[in-house]
Amino acid sequence: MQYISTRGGSEPLSYCEALLEGLATDGGLAVPETLPTIDADLLERWRALTYPQLATEVLALFATDIPRTDLARMTQAAYAGFPEAVVPLRRLDDELTLVGLSEGPTLAFKDMAMQFLGEVVEYALEQRDAVMNVLGATSGDTGSAAEHALRGKERIAVFMLSPQGRMSPFQRAQMFSIDDPRVHNIAIGGVFDDCQNLVKELAGDLGFKRAHFLGAVNSINLARITAQVVYYVWAWLRATDAGVVEVSVTVPSGNFGNILSGFYARQMGVPLRRLVLAANENNVLDEFFRSGIYRPRSAAETVATSSPSMDISKASNLERFIFELVGRDPERVVGAWRDLDAQGYIDFSAERARFADEFGIVSGTSTHADRVGTIRAVYERSGDVIDPHTADGVRVARDYVEPGVRMLVLETAKPEKFAETIHEAIGVDLAYTPELREMLDAPQHVVDLPDDAEALRAFIAQRALH
Repeated sequence: MQYISTRGGSEPLSYCEALLEGLATDGGLAVPETLPTIDADLLERWRALTYPQLATEVLALFATDIPRTDLARMTQAAYAGFPEAVVPLRRLDDELTLVGLSEGPTLAFKDMAMQFLGEVVEYALEQRDAVMNVLGATSGDTGSAAEHALRGKERIAVFMLSPQGRMSPFQRAQMFSIDDPRVHNIAIGGVFDDCQNLVKELAGDLGFKRAHFLGAVNSINLARITAQVVYYVWAWLRATDAGVVEVSVTVPSGNFGNILSGFYARQMGVPLRRLVLAANENNVLDEFFRSGIYRPRSAAETVATSSPSMDISKASNLERFIFELVGRDPERVVGAWRDLDAQGYIDFSAERARFADEFGIVSGTSTHADRVGTIRAVYERSGDVIDPHTADGVRVARDYVEPGVRMLVLETAKPEKFAETIHEAIGVDLAYTPELREMLDAPQHVVDLPDDAEALRAFIAQRALH
């Protein structure tokens, strides 16, 4: 299996090469040269597997340059700290089933891919006797998941950008309480998209990238996308254990990475009827899938919401979907991004019917009032407490429930991470374990920097591993 760039200007790479490269040298994103296929017989053979075993099988379709025994060891290590089920499914009510993706060390779905990524990055670096300085951006959960997966690894340093004052207190504590000389938290004056733009600017500076061994672990990294494909396969298997029924999945979405993994799973042959994208007030993606017009918003237009991990107005992974939409034609992708730079939007309105009819993608928007009302309604009906991002998913999922189709909603985080919104919704102060309380009270390690690429270059150059 080889990986090519969405923009057609990079040489094909192996899985491990694409993993370490991050952003392609031409500014595009790595995609499989050909998507692997999964048929009904293969799905049935996988039904009895544990989650780590299933992860080995699915990832082996992508990581063909890694021996199966090494891959099995890494998946076992990645999910060893999770409960036995790893990804439990639970019925919320007669309409919806939650897919529990937040059982990992940072209580968010990002752990599902990041724990594997920590293992496979270390493996690839050891194979090459190399080091990596991870440069990433987070709107809330990616940063803590990355830092908890990569801390203590001798060949890796982490430089994680986050927007000043835009994360929940719990999210900040999870990141900033880490006391590791190779973990650098950098709060940028701006919003998440400003952080993401800085990452892309430095990753696109090939001289600086090569000199300082920069890599990426946010959702532009293909290894994360492939690791997330696994739980779509798992969720379909568990939803159909009692008999084959149609299955749809609702995905709270900001950077389009999580739902892109579902899109790949569907394209590979997992029989998912619909993929429902749930946006918050920063609903650029909902507007795109309803109108065909992709119009990212400025930092000033990106609002701070009570589902902060989705406060994103420029979805990096949409480029991988556009690549498929235009028939995998890199020239059309380059042309689309040229239009975006020139006029501030891309017009795919002529393709709009294909979103639902061919690719199964529909969408909706949820507001703060929707989130609070949904958290309250779920709690009153079932006693379950869901976080605000999952509430966005539950709210939008209700609009797409169909008779005879089982609707799954990806649970993206534990409610403890968003205590203020939970209290507003149900008047309950969630109890923290002694370990979480210790983390919240610990000293925080963070450096404030302006939204300035030169300042960031200087900071990294002084602290990078070489």
